[in-house]
Amino acid sequence: MGILSNIFHKIFPSSHPANTGAATTTTAAPAPGAAPAAPAPAAPTPMSEVDVESVLNGMAGSAGQTLNWRSSIVDLLKLLNLDSSLDSRKELAKELNYTGDMNDSASMNIWLHRQVMNKLAANGGKVPADLKD
Repeated sequence: MGILSNIFHKIFPSSHPANTGAATTTTAAPAPGAAPAAPAPAAPTPMSEVDVESVLNGMAGSAGQTLNWRSSIVDLLKLLNLDSSLDSRKELAKELNYTGDMNDSASMNIWLHRQVMNKLAANGGKVPADLKD
């Protein structure tokens, strides 16, 4: 399991599509010339939105230490009880296709935080606008 998946598992409920692999659904087209046996299905139910800010603020309130998850990828990972080491962050950067210099950890960390927030939003997370692109 990748680091991003671990982040999703910590923030989204276990039944959320981001954790079940059912974030997207497709419907098979009927065979040409075949009459439909039933009315067309209704549009798929939209993914349930999770208030990421609320979830993380709740975790931060019981963390026992001050963690600035809003701007620090290190603090976000610590808050989620995930490995925040440089090696772990480099692995996350590879997972998210970072093309910058991994030895410039400050730039990489800023990029990682923004990408994680974007990924959370793309997978049904309600993320404050100032934390994503």
